[in-house]
Amino acid sequence: MTAMTRAEASDAFRRAPDRWIDVGNGEVAYRRVGSGPDVIFVHGWPASGATYRGLLPHLAPHLTCHVLDLVGAGDSRFDRSVQISIEQHAEAVRRVLDELGLSDVAVVGHDSGGMIARYALADDPRVRAWGLVDTEQPRGAHWRFSSFLATRHLPGFEKVLASVVNRPWLRRNKFILGDAFADRALIDGEFAEFFLAPLKNDAKRQWATGEFARNFGLEALKGLAAVHARMTAPVQLVWGAKDPFFPVDWTREMMSGFGGGARLHVIPDGKLFVHEEFPDQVAEVMLPTLVG
Repeated sequence: MTAMTRAEASDAFRRAPDRWIDVGNGEVAYRRVGSGPDVIFVHGWPASGATYRGLLPHLAPHLTCHVLDLVGAGDSRFDRSVQISIEQHAEAVRRVLDELGLSDVAVVGHDSGGMIARYALADDPRVRAWGLVDTEQPRGAHWRFSSFLATRHLPGFEKVLASVVNRPWLRRNKFILGDAFADRALIDGEFAEFFLAPLKNDAKRQWATGEFARNFGLEALKGLAAVHARMTAPVQLVWGAKDPFFPVDWTREMMSGFGGGARLHVIPDGKLFVHEEFPDQVAEVMLPTLVG
């Protein structure tokens, strides 16, 4: 498939994936669309590969897009014996590249997916370019980010989270998900269908969401400075100017730390999910770098 509509891209995530890839810690769900140079997409928490459904119609005519559902998310296969953490996800990304036999690949990561991808592939010679969207910064955790995670160790955290985000009037609160989009209506619809409803309806997904939050070590953010120094492939950063979780000023501070240099494009009205809200703009900015 070399082109698709937004509706077709969304429907691709309502169907079974093309295959599952055993990563030794569960099975990653894998989908492939488009043609051209290879690019792999790594999603953040608590989303899945479906978070890229808006980008795919713009990128698939130019790139072969390899989209993952990490273990615990989307259509991945797992049980409660698996480990859900940054380290395990990073190992899974490396194993997927090995399994697919990709030797020249660009990497796109959003939110914690951007950090997972960096820890997985920072100095991997197979990586020709990076596209990072609103993701963790080495300065540390902004208070909005850390406050969101503050209750993760309380008993029943994931049950409470599932209940809160599945109440439309409550999830729009700025301290829940209301500040993730400029247009809060976008929290409903497909976003709720793909990422919020499963937390309520799928006990294993709910458990995995809680496990990742509990195992999320904030010290990993500080370690990103050393990771960035090892990244010699070109980096295109795309940021929402109004992202309250990963402030764009902190992003400007970190740009000089990338070993191969980095460019930053800021979308004035964008927030955390800028790639879902303004996918055409994000794709246009990233495409030259990803194609290489």
